[in-house]
Amino acid sequence: MITLFHNPRCGKSREGLVLIEQSGKAFKVVKYLENPPNFEELTTLITKLQQKPIALVRQKERIWIEHFKGKTLMDVDVIKALVAHPILIERPIIIEGNKAIIGRPIEKIIRFLS
Repeated sequence: MITLFHNPRCGKSREGLVLIEQSGKAFKVVKYLENPPNFEELTTLITKLQQKPIALVRQKERIWIEHFKGKTLMDVDVIKALVAHPILIERPIIIEGNKAIIGRPIEKIIRFLS
């Protein structure tokens, strides 16, 4: 089953949801701002993404700019920031089994689903 980390207010996230719906595959939606992942869940997700935690950060968000930009942060610090401020989590994120992607650009989702 596919899991979509989704923010309904985000156009790219809504586009990702449509693509998943059109794929005909079973899926569930996690509205991560309403049900934020904890430290362990984010660590597992980052492992599935096969990227550094910083890849998950929306670095243009005001919270990031005001509190974290320009600081030397270890991976654990970035994960803690994402747990404390889930608005910083990039979206959409699509997870299936042991694989995950950040669905930007949207073509990544198309490739992931095929």
